[in-house]
Amino acid sequence: MIFYEYPFNEGIRTMLRLEHLLARLAALLPREAALDHHHALVTLFEILDVASRADLKSDLLLELDRQRQQLSTYRGNPSIAEQVLERAIGQIDHAHQQLLRLPGKAGQSLAGNEWLMNVRSRISIPGGTCSFDLPGYFAWQHEAPEVRREDLQRWITTLDPLADALTVCLALLREGGVPQYIVVHGGQFQQSLGNSRSFQLVRIAVDPARRLVPEVSGNRLLVSVRLMRADADRRLKPVPEDVRLEMTLCA
Repeated sequence: MIFYEYPFNEGIRTMLRLEHLLARLAALLPREAALDHHHALVTLFEILDVASRADLKSDLLLELDRQRQQLSTYRGNPSIAEQVLERAIGQIDHAHQQLLRLPGKAGQSLAGNEWLMNVRSRISIPGGTCSFDLPGYFAWQHEAPEVRREDLQRWITTLDPLADALTVCLALLREGGVPQYIVVHGGQFQQSLGNSRSFQLVRIAVDPARRLVPEVSGNRLLVSVRLMRADADRRLKPVPEDVRLEMTLCA
């Protein structure tokens, strides 16, 4: 299944973008080609741009606190596995402590690396990392894959507290959702969310064989889904038939 996710607030939106970039970085790092490590470095700079948001760290700390309080209310509940509950709370506490110890913004320590910042200033310019523009970077790309990977790993390690906190936050948010089946009539679906719960994320599960593309929009009061399908030129066209899908609202 393919899961399409839509955030209902800016904090979760930033977390999902960061998760996307960290997953790309994790896929590129083990490879050996210099071009792959170039794109790993590009991704690292994108992560630093996202992580430089002044309120990201505080958003993560607040979300961890909220999830801990929510889970703590289940203590003593006979229908809840106490061991699993305590393990989840322990993960939250560890992630919270590690993030709290992180000085300043995530990745701030890399700002003092002159070589990295020099590459960063040129990497967004088309062709800006040519051998005559950045001979030092060109030389780095000709190092052994192990050398490049070791450098990348050292720089990435500074982001570990942020990545760990993000993983815990999003995993618990997704696990807390209850799947429901909806019927999208003629490619259109809308559901009122009411004021009883503050949902932060909606997930739509799609079978890739059906070639459906859900365009999701919404806020804390309403979620709307429009089903599309790509034609031969990859242009999205509305799906006229009724379709049954699995939707999960996460609070």
